Amino acid sequence: MSEMASLDAAWIDAAITSARPQAVAALLRYFRDLETAEEAFQDACLRALKAWPKNGPPRDPTAWLILVGRNAALDGVRKQSRSAPLPAEELISDLDDAETALAERLDGDHYRDDVLRLLFICCHPDLPATQQVAVALRIVSGLSVRQIARAFLVGESAMEQRITRAKARIGAGDVPFGAPDPTERARRLSAVSSMIYLVFNEGYSAGGAEVKARGSLCEEAIRLARLLLRLFPGEPEVMGLTALLLLQHARADARFDDQGEVVPLEEQDRGLWNRRMIAEGQALIDKAVRHRRPGPYLVQAAIAAEHGRAERAADTDWRRIDLLYGDLEQLAPSPVVTLNRAVAVSKTAGPEAALALIEPLAPKLSGYFYFFGLKGGLLQQLGRAAEARQAFDQAISLANSAAEAAHIRQRLDQLAREGG
Repeated sequence: MSEMASLDAAWIDAAITSARPQAVAALLRYFRDLETAEEAFQDACLRALKAWPKNGPPRDPTAWLILVGRNAALDGVRKQSRSAPLPAEELISDLDDAETALAERLDGDHYRDDVLRLLFICCHPDLPATQQVAVALRIVSGLSVRQIARAFLVGESAMEQRITRAKARIGAGDVPFGAPDPTERARRLSAVSSMIYLVFNEGYSAGGAEVKARGSLCEEAIRLARLLLRLFPGEPEVMGLTALLLLQHARADARFDDQGEVVPLEEQDRGLWNRRMIAEGQALIDKAVRHRRPGPYLVQAAIAAEHGRAERAADTDWRRIDLLYGDLEQLAPSPVVTLNRAVAVSKTAGPEAALALIEPLAPKLSGYFYFFGLKGGLLQQLGRAAEARQAFDQAISLANSAAEAAHIRQRLDQLAREGG
């Protein structure tokens, strides 16, 4: 009996987690208020925890949660106006006919636009990037405030305030609820993709002791990217985004050693890379390329795929990577893209050429850890030890984590051993 209860609890948890984006999105369209939609969904979840173990799973859990959440919220309005209460639990637990009709509608464009609208609201342009990520994790993913606070390494009360302020700003904004036209949909897709990438980077940039606390954000970002891909299966940039996250996350087990120190890409144990993720990412790239509409995420994914294909670091096709970075500079020019391209240039044309490429970037990247880390490495290769030491010292002062700082100290120790 206890084992069956355990299985029931696991199934219910999975069903609710899977249904959350769609259900909250539909309730948001119905009530046009984020707080009401969230409360309605939570109420439906509580009722599901009571009803489903007794009555068995509904035909369509998402439709059930939407209907019960909507009825519960309307009941709150009725009670305020002293109207009739919600029907008994036994009655609302048997919603087969209503579920079937709603489930059929959820398969259409309404569902897609509902979820896109919910994701877009989390990317409200008035919100700072960190608040966009926090709100998305709370509303769309359903993570608790405690989980989000742990991931961001801040106190629970501070995170609660951050999310509350973000919701208030969203509530005060003029949120469009009509179905978006193609131009607006493209704009929303771009904003949502950026937010999902931010979620991933919050987890990917973790180092050392932070990995366990923040690494789960990578999985959550991949889950959100898969959701977006289900909504827009023919969009090559959504395929590219999903592929990029999969290919980057495939290296997770090899990125740090047992002491939490950074392991450079070329030194990673490639036997620890997740080949299933790499294969899935490469398949998505192949599918996206056939559309002949390359975008920044797709090109970045193609670069990651080149690393994934190489069984050994020596097998890496750096010339191909250099060309891809050239494409990326055209699509999304930025100093960071050029900085990354310099790594490929150093492999194909030598450190002198790479150093010449990054020197003009100094004014714009004066506060960027990776600029000084790469500059120090190039100077070290050229035997300019004093300048390399100076660059490494600047990198340490700009390190984003203890693991990054420790990696640069290793380079300084190497310089010392070389007599620099």
